[in-house]
Amino acid sequence: MVGFDPRREGPVLSSTEIAAAGSVAGMVTRAIISPLDLIKIRFQLQIEQLSVKNPRAKYHGIWQGCRCILAEEGLPAFWKGHLPAQLLYIAFGAVQVHSPIPSPTLPSSCYLSPSELHSAAVHFVCGGIAACNASMACQPLDTLRTRFAAQGEPKVYRNLRHAVATMYRTEGPLAFYRGLTPTTIAVFPYAGLQFYFYNIFKKVYLWAIPADPDTKGNVRNLVSGSCAGVLSKTITYPFDLFKKRLQVGGFEQARTPFGQVRSYQGFLDCIVKIGQDEGARGYFKGLSPSLLKAAVSTGFTFFCYDFFCNTLLSLK
Repeated sequence: MVGFDPRREGPVLSSTEIAAAGSVAGMVTRAIISPLDLIKIRFQLQIEQLSVKNPRAKYHGIWQGCRCILAEEGLPAFWKGHLPAQLLYIAFGAVQVHSPIPSPTLPSSCYLSPSELHSAAVHFVCGGIAACNASMACQPLDTLRTRFAAQGEPKVYRNLRHAVATMYRTEGPLAFYRGLTPTTIAVFPYAGLQFYFYNIFKKVYLWAIPADPDTKGNVRNLVSGSCAGVLSKTITYPFDLFKKRLQVGGFEQARTPFGQVRSYQGFLDCIVKIGQDEGARGYFKGLSPSLLKAAVSTGFTFFCYDFFCNTLLSLK
C-alpha cells in the first residue's frame, strides 16, 4: 500500500485508517478545486481558439470564463458534477493510497509513505501502478463528472440517477468507459512522475532548508506536492484533453450552445482531427487552469493526507 510502511517503529496505522486518510484528503481537496476543474473542462471542450481575438470563442481566459459562467448559469454552476467528482476523488484517493503492489521484485520497498524519503525510482513504479488500479475502477465516475461539467442550461441530465439511466438506455454500458484508452496510457506516467518529482522536491527542500527531526513537515509536503503536480500535469496534459473530448461523444446536443461540436471515431481519430482543426496548441487548451488546479490539488492532497495520518498517529 502506498502510504504504509510496515518497518516503521512505534505506532502504525491500520489499512482502514490509511484508506480513510486518503479518502478524506481527496474529499477536502475536491471541494476546493471544483471551480477550477469546471473551467478546465470547458476550455478543453471548446473547438474555437481560446483567444479574445476570435469573436466566435465563448471562453478566452480564466477570469472571463468565470464571469461568463457566473452570469449565465449562476454560482452553483461551478460545482456542476460535484457529486460524481467527489465520489471519484474519494474512491481514487482510497484505492491509490491503499493499492497493493503485486510485483515480486519490489517486496517491501513498495510500502511507502509520502512523509518518508525513499528512492525516486521506487516512488515512480509504485505510484504509477496504484494510479492505474484506481483509474480503471473509477472511469465511469470520471465520465459522469465530465458530462455534468460540460452541459449548460437547460440541463440534459437532472441528477446523477437520471444521467446513469439515460446513458445506459441510449448509449449502452460502454459509454461509461469512453476515453479509457488515453486514460490508461497517461495514468501510469502521470502518477508515477507525480510521486517521482514529489520525492525529488522533498530532497531539494531538505537540502535548502534542513528540517528539525521533530517537525511534521507539512509545509514541505505542500510545496513538494504542488511542484510535482505542475510538472507531471504539463508532461501528460494532451492525454487528459483527448479523454475529455472522447467522454462527451454522443453528448453533442448538450454542447451546441457553446460553439462548434466535433465527433471522433476513436483515440487516434481524435488526435488527428484536433491537430488538423486546431493545430498543436489545441492539444494544450485549458492548460493554465489545469496547472493551477494541479498545484492546488496535489499540494493539498499530500498536505491533508499527511496531516490526517499524523493526527491519527498522535491519537494512538
